[in-house]
Amino acid sequence: MTPRPAGKTADGSRQAPPLDPGDRARLLAGEHHDPHGVLGAHPVKGGIAVRVLRPWAKEVAVLLPKGRRVPLHDDGDGLFSGVVPLLRKVPEYRLGVRYDADELVVDDPYRFLPALGELDLHLIGEGRHEELWTALGARVVTHQGTAGTRFTVWAPNARGVRVTGDWTYWDGSGLPMRSLGSSGVWELFVPGVGEGALYKFDIARPDGSHTVRADPMARRTECPPNTASVVTDDHHVWGDAEWMERRGERPHHEAPLSVYEVHLPSWRPGLSYRQLAEQLPGYVRDLGFTHVEFMAVAEHPFHGSWGYQVTGFYAPTARLGTPDDFRFLVDALHQAGIGVLMDWVPAHFPRDDWALAEFDGRPLYEHEDPRRSAHPDWGTLEFDYGRKEVRNFLVANAVYWCERFHLDGLRVDAVASMLYLDYSREHGEWLPNEFGGRENLDAVAFLQEMNATVYKRCPGVVTFAEESTAWDGVTRPTDQVGPGGFGGLGFGMKWNMGWMHDSLGYVSKEPVHRKYHHHEMTFSMVYAYSENYILPISHDEVVHGKRSLVSKMPGDWWQQRADHRAYLGFMWAHPGKQLLFMGQEFAQGAEWSVDHGPDWWLLDPSYGAEADHRGVRDLVRDLNTVYAATPALWERDTSPEGFQWVVGDAAEDNVFAFLRFDACGSPLLAVCNFSPVVRHDYRLGVPDTCAAWAEVLNTDAARYGGGDVVGTDPVKTESVPWHGRSASLRMTLPPLATVWLRPA
Repeated sequence: MTPRPAGKTADGSRQAPPLDPGDRARLLAGEHHDPHGVLGAHPVKGGIAVRVLRPWAKEVAVLLPKGRRVPLHDDGDGLFSGVVPLLRKVPEYRLGVRYDADELVVDDPYRFLPALGELDLHLIGEGRHEELWTALGARVVTHQGTAGTRFTVWAPNARGVRVTGDWTYWDGSGLPMRSLGSSGVWELFVPGVGEGALYKFDIARPDGSHTVRADPMARRTECPPNTASVVTDDHHVWGDAEWMERRGERPHHEAPLSVYEVHLPSWRPGLSYRQLAEQLPGYVRDLGFTHVEFMAVAEHPFHGSWGYQVTGFYAPTARLGTPDDFRFLVDALHQAGIGVLMDWVPAHFPRDDWALAEFDGRPLYEHEDPRRSAHPDWGTLEFDYGRKEVRNFLVANAVYWCERFHLDGLRVDAVASMLYLDYSREHGEWLPNEFGGRENLDAVAFLQEMNATVYKRCPGVVTFAEESTAWDGVTRPTDQVGPGGFGGLGFGMKWNMGWMHDSLGYVSKEPVHRKYHHHEMTFSMVYAYSENYILPISHDEVVHGKRSLVSKMPGDWWQQRADHRAYLGFMWAHPGKQLLFMGQEFAQGAEWSVDHGPDWWLLDPSYGAEADHRGVRDLVRDLNTVYAATPALWERDTSPEGFQWVVGDAAEDNVFAFLRFDACGSPLLAVCNFSPVVRHDYRLGVPDTCAAWAEVLNTDAARYGGGDVVGTDPVKTESVPWHGRSASLRMTLPPLATVWLRPA
């Protein structure tokens, strides 16, 4: 095709060939798919034509090597054009742009080739880009020898996309992006823009209207209530190599795992990530927890959602600092020998009009059918797990947190709401799957892919499912098909919500009524080995009128604390790992408040809380210490050979006794008396291989605030058959207490 000749302007400068009216209209409306085809430098007859879109500029000139300057003609509407004569190929050039008195010298974004490779586009199109954050979003790069930021966004329904930011005074009309083929990805490299710049995407919807959106892939955000995305890069130098090397040496279900759940903004309100790094590791290590679990950390606009209505899936909340500050906190915990888990929320997202909802003018991240997209409980939208790009967005997000922040595990929130199409929906409000069932097959496939990918890429990481139903195979490998015809979901562990509900229901009853609910404490052993379980006393159980753990207990304050201690002793001895929410480790009486966090003043010695609250905290420390040193309490958590009832039917006595065994057969005896009376000479059948048993923990000890009914001397085994065993022992059971004994 022969280039059209350039004309001359009234001042004698060479004018570029006229712009097609359709191109001009689309460009000015922000609806052009290929702005690089009409902007920038292009060969024409007689030289190189340069066309620039610089709204509000008064003058624009092309600046060439050796000080050569070619003024451009003002074509109106912010368009300037001209011809650099006597050149056959596009030269290195910059632009001199004058808005007021001073001239700005800048690079032209439209002289650069695409900064995103074909492999990236192929993987995005396949929904298999496991490092999606390296391809989409804002990346600080040096492209064709020039420093700047590459902006990319997936918006397949958009008529056009423009970058807008603080450096453009939030006018994106001069930065239209180009569409990269059929991928749905739009791209623009903007020279001179670096870390700290604020930006969003100005999207032309299919109906021609515009919406300004935060970047779904933003790795840093403004601090709420502001909503802009922030250009960022990683600079933290990790010091946790030793931790990362050894964290996967033992499978988690065969290792000690005791979790302290924390809401970071309210643990000690006002502390930043770096300030938390000075206090949290020491506190958790002193109490003996092996891991912390952060409630949802990803950016969210509403503080009262506790982090569970996410808008910035790739960005730690800016309320506490930068992404590198968050890395600093994780690093500090690792160097203190503490693993870091995080709540991850792929089940839903809020409807904010600057975030993901109808992102490019049509349902994109959510399902197009409202019966599949609208979450009936939370007023949010559910992801369309059947769309490969959406599935890729979430799978890569899980990998991102584990790889780029060195997290040791993800607790996946609200799994049940993902698995069932009829979750919280009445008849007629949901559509069955292709086989007529209620299972969300797309969600099943997504969870399987997420778990398989995370375990493949991140050795030593474990995933947890908050799944409240009896779905078969939550922690079964994805390649093993169960009775229901589904492969396992592939999680490492599952929250035991049944144990939590039943056991809390039991201990909340007055002791005189507990005999009628005895089965609620024993039923968990019927299914204890159907999954790899963790026993959760989480934030959900101490808010919204449910009362704190100690306040759930009946009776006066002494009885409440005694029940609280006995329950913790039962929990730590029961098969499964354990999780305790902050504040419950010192028997806080008030419900958790997101605004002021735990009542730390209860631990102040001047308050006189030595027995009331500090004693309970000392018990938790000793529980964790003995637990970690006793393989019988964790080595065979998922094996029936690791547990035996001694007496599970003493309903009239409110007594439970059971044995735990390690891999070598060494036992620990746990005895729980949930009655407020002392039981003397209580006989229990025990293995005849042990001549005597010694107390290693007693929740009634005076140092914990108890009545100090403790056994100071070993209890001898007698050749008296009892409870189906050839030997037994007699011991005194303290009231409302749990006692652990080991062979002396």
